Amino acid sequence: MKTIGLLGGMSWESTVTYYQAINNYVKAQLGGLHSAKMVITSGDFAELAAMQERGDWEQAAAWLTAQAKALQAAGADFYLIGANTMHKVAPQLQAAIDLPLLHIADATIAALQAAQITRVGLLGTKYTLQQAFYKDRITAAGITVDVPAAADIDTLNHIIYDELCAGQVRPASKQRVLGMIAELQAAGAQGIILGCTELDLLVQPADVALPVFDTTLIHAEAAAARALAD
Repeated sequence: MKTIGLLGGMSWESTVTYYQAINNYVKAQLGGLHSAKMVITSGDFAELAAMQERGDWEQAAAWLTAQAKALQAAGADFYLIGANTMHKVAPQLQAAIDLPLLHIADATIAALQAAQITRVGLLGTKYTLQQAFYKDRITAAGITVDVPAAADIDTLNHIIYDELCAGQVRPASKQRVLGMIAELQAAGAQGIILGCTELDLLVQPADVALPVFDTTLIHAEAAAARALAD
């Protein structure tokens, strides 16, 4: 079994989900007392969130690169960035460290293609929805990406950072996000990407008529499958 490296703590709420999902996959495949071989770093997310807010992506890249190097030193065979937004600095990490990265958008694209989705609605932080680093990767695979209206993006960003990252799941916020999903469906979306690793705390597949692509679960299971591959 290969050793998975996880850059966690972005937020720690979703890192818990990663750890559980990876180990559940390994247990389902191998049975018995098997669990995943993993090394995890977990920084102070408040530091990183401040860098994001002031647009200091180079410092954010350096912050994550130091942790990625720690994963490599600890024996990871490949690594994950446990957050959609921080894949904005994935190129800087890949240039700085000789360790394979399992990109969350690539894992999600594979799931979309397997489901024959050609147009998808994307939910996530304002950085993921307004900047090109994530959407363009999916578009390059031949899949049209729709995002909520500008005012809804601000609302969604507030829900993610001020509520979900703090472990708060509010029914009113859930209804607001389900309303955004309904609007994306009306515009032609064939599925919905939960493009923030905290959104699965708020929205479950049973809540939505369309197929839901939970990037946390998709990424975690792709990592576990890679760890178990010959």
